[in-house]
Amino acid sequence: MRIRANPNRMQLLRLKRRLVLAKRGHKLLKDKQEELMRRFLGMVHQARALRETVEAELAQAYRAFISARFEMDAPAMEAALASSRRLVELHADREQVMNLKVPKFTVEFPAGAEFGYGYLETTAELDRALELYAAIIPHLLKVAEMEKSLQLIAAELEKTRRRVNALEHILVPSLEETIRFISDRLGELERETATRLMKVKEIVREH
Repeated sequence: MRIRANPNRMQLLRLKRRLVLAKRGHKLLKDKQEELMRRFLGMVHQARALRETVEAELAQAYRAFISARFEMDAPAMEAALASSRRLVELHADREQVMNLKVPKFTVEFPAGAEFGYGYLETTAELDRALELYAAIIPHLLKVAEMEKSLQLIAAELEKTRRRVNALEHILVPSLEETIRFISDRLGELERETATRLMKVKEIVREH
């Protein structure tokens, strides 16, 4: 679709400059789109593998917990879990990935932290189950971190794709069509002017 513009040399110059900038912007956005897609696909495979690992770890911890429930009576289990006060320190930050700020989580267990319940009425299987669950926490946070990053990258990828398509299929063709139109129109005006000048010269010579 041609852009509305007066067919003069000044406008032609402006449109040519816009076309150069549009093509440069298209190349930059295309490069960004390819890099985002490369990162996205790499992270998808990592996130899938990590989620499968976490699910397997959760299943193992759950089996240990079920085993502990069979070995302990219900009141003792409830009392032990109710008195458990093991601390966890969670740190949330953001990391720059291209022009995106993606979440970055780190988790720490204070040195010497205990579960908080007595060991006389509990079993080693309960300790093992809780240790397994504690070990999964960093992996769960990593899954959350990666999946949130994937959401942000996917949204940015879609936004970039729309911009690339707008430049490639709308703005650049419109500028090129308008430039051709103005160039053709200026050529016609030059030919008409040359023809008029030739006629004037002929009239002058005849007189």
